[in-house]
Amino acid sequence: MRLIRTISKSSVKSATQFARAVSWMGHPLVVVTVSVGIVVVSRLARRDALSVLLVLFGSVILPTALLLFGGVSSGHWSDADISVRTERKRFYPVVIPLLAIGIVALWLLPASNFVLRGALVTFALFVVAAIANLRIKLSLHALFAFYCSAILFRINPLFGGVAFALAIILFWSRLYLQRHDLEEMVTGTLLGLGGGIVGAWWP
Repeated sequence: MRLIRTISKSSVKSATQFARAVSWMGHPLVVVTVSVGIVVVSRLARRDALSVLLVLFGSVILPTALLLFGGVSSGHWSDADISVRTERKRFYPVVIPLLAIGIVALWLLPASNFVLRGALVTFALFVVAAIANLRIKLSLHALFAFYCSAILFRINPLFGGVAFALAIILFWSRLYLQRHDLEEMVTGTLLGLGGGIVGAWWP
């Protein structure tokens, strides 16, 4: 009996550690950064891809990273996921203008229509998430994991398939860690898939 309990505790601990690792690797900032890199390298010439990456890194990615992790260090956020719904009310009004700056910078570059369209859809998704946050703390992990997988399917079916499989595992991890309930996960997933279709597949 003691052996069974020991094995059971060990299994739960391992599952929890795995779920946490998946959750960290599936953080929206990580997923979006990697996906953007794949998209621009696959769709653009090397020089154009470098310009887009530098613009996005300087105007959106780096400031957002500083906002998240600086906020955790200062106690402004409870964690880098901003898991508390009331904290997101302070997060969205800062990150949405950052995205707007990034869109303007891409337009001035000028970036390709595909990249600009993706940036505009990303902006719209954050606006919708901010409005939804008045009632529900939808999963941004699920939203951007499935959003990026839908876009990557357009770039390369293999990339999209891998991203979709990882998004499903991420879906499980967020539920397992009790970061979200099923409604919040499904809402984020559907919004992300819808955004991916509009951003990469819509005529």
